[in-house]
Amino acid sequence: MVDPARTGSRTEAPQRTCLVITTISAPTAILRELADGSELAGWRTVIVGDVGSPPGFRLKGAQFLSMEAQSTMDFEVAELLPTRHYCRKNLGYLWSIKEGADVIVETDDDNRPLDRFWQPRQRLLAGRHSQDAGWVNAYCAFTTERVWPRGLPLDSVLGSTSALTASALLEGCPVQQGLVNGDPDVDAVYRLTLGENVEFRIEQPFVLRSGQWCPFNSQNTTWWPSAWPLLYLPATCTFRMTDIWRSLVAQAWLQGQGLHVAFTAPSMRQERNVHDLMRDFEDEIPGYLHNSAIVGALEGVPAGMPASDFLVCAYEKLVSLGLVDRTEIEIVRAWRRDVERVMVR
Repeated sequence: MVDPARTGSRTEAPQRTCLVITTISAPTAILRELADGSELAGWRTVIVGDVGSPPGFRLKGAQFLSMEAQSTMDFEVAELLPTRHYCRKNLGYLWSIKEGADVIVETDDDNRPLDRFWQPRQRLLAGRHSQDAGWVNAYCAFTTERVWPRGLPLDSVLGSTSALTASALLEGCPVQQGLVNGDPDVDAVYRLTLGENVEFRIEQPFVLRSGQWCPFNSQNTTWWPSAWPLLYLPATCTFRMTDIWRSLVAQAWLQGQGLHVAFTAPSMRQERNVHDLMRDFEDEIPGYLHNSAIVGALEGVPAGMPASDFLVCAYEKLVSLGLVDRTEIEIVRAWRRDVERVMVR
């Protein structure tokens, strides 16, 4: 499937947008707000549960995938994904594709949408760029505060993004990370040492160029079809690394295709669920120690192959680094078969 070159023109057919959420809570005020806003915007909402989800979950305007419902889904990966793990969200992505989505937007149950969250997404963007190479801090394009995205190596935190230049050219950005105000998705080191709330500025998008790396998360992220095989959240790593390592894999493939990841102005506010920060820190240690090695390994995967094939090669690299279990490859291959099947329609 090829991405439509969407420009936001009013003459185009409306985007069929699916909103994917995970929760183990009963319906909350934020979940109701997300479901109601999605219905008003003409989106569809799917909420993926886990073994801790309350029985009889019901929320008007949303499709809930209970564990029982997940067990009956016609996806190979459903039987292989562990329970009590964020990677159950993979089934929400597959459900959305099968249901005919054009665009997939994802978030979590502690992110409250701002009005601009419901605006139509555009895959082609004119944005700002940095001339830096290697690790860059995309948050610096939206604030002067000392804050960095979860997954940025700690030895890159004290650096800052150089002067930005704006471009009038439209560039293909099939993955876009919307920023989140309030208590955004930062790492435990930030929360333990600084812990300040953040208000990002409304600015033009910041677009990563080839050779630049910045982790993105799953809190407020938009995906177009060419990147859908890369939605896969790995199952044999920690909760705090699954979306971060996914982001590095996605960036590696996109760079090989001449495509980009964009960071866009804040459109949500996080009212964060309770976390044990020292437990988060422990789960983030593999990223602090190994994210640069992952990037180096991914840069060695040949460019130009289909995204689903690249995905398998990428996780074989992570296995060789000892960062995910060998069983990850079996799950990735099942995901590849599932996503290729549902994308043919």
